[in-house]
Amino acid sequence: MPVVALGIPGVTDPALEAAAGGLRWFKLGQIDAPIKALKDAGVRRVVMAGKVQHVSLFGGVLPDWRAAKLLLGLKDKRTDTILRAVVGEFEKDGLEFVSSATFLEHLLAPSGTLTRRALSKAQLDDAALGWRAAKAVAGFDIGQTVVAQGGAIVAVEGMEGTDACVKRAAELARSQGREPALVVVKVAKPRQDFRFDLPVVGLDTLENFRACGVAALALEAGATLIFDRDRFATDADAASIPVAGFPPEGPR
Repeated sequence: MPVVALGIPGVTDPALEAAAGGLRWFKLGQIDAPIKALKDAGVRRVVMAGKVQHVSLFGGVLPDWRAAKLLLGLKDKRTDTILRAVVGEFEKDGLEFVSSATFLEHLLAPSGTLTRRALSKAQLDDAALGWRAAKAVAGFDIGQTVVAQGGAIVAVEGMEGTDACVKRAAELARSQGREPALVVVKVAKPRQDFRFDLPVVGLDTLENFRACGVAALALEAGATLIFDRDRFATDADAASIPVAGFPPEGPR
């Protein structure tokens, strides 16, 4: 299937050009020109891939007239609100957004343990606690990651993203003279729209976990993408970080 890619300078890896039938660059906040480029290329279906930090709303967006009109009409600036409105603008021009997991079902987290070692009883308890908190926070579209340790919630993801949240949790633990043994929980939203903002972990995430003293990772099965899944499991084993997928209700 031929692919036309849209990239954002400073966000998109230029190497994407070699994997697509063309890579067109647009500034964050442009809507009209990307829509025209896709239509001119004969595109009919669109997939959102990668990530843009939500914090860029505080200075990284230069909206065109169409985006400015869209932003002015929003009731709030939550991720779901913004992305759903953007999808709506594209669909007005006949561009259908499909699931971000299209062609990637084999990379979705499975149910059960992904690594050779399973989570310990204490880690499962922290994961269960973090899961309830993460689902509540995700329900308000604040973040999808919570970090727990020793029966306490250490950090909750906000605009800063998963890596910064985990780093903050490690710093909090060390500031109290404790060695981090963090349990990271990453969930989908209660009414997750698979067209955007799907939870993702990857090899870069794992490197950050290793540096921050993460002891275990709990993911929502069937709703979290792992890049790339086989090597992720191998590297997690090498870092002694057990990883497991759980159903929407979390660890029991």
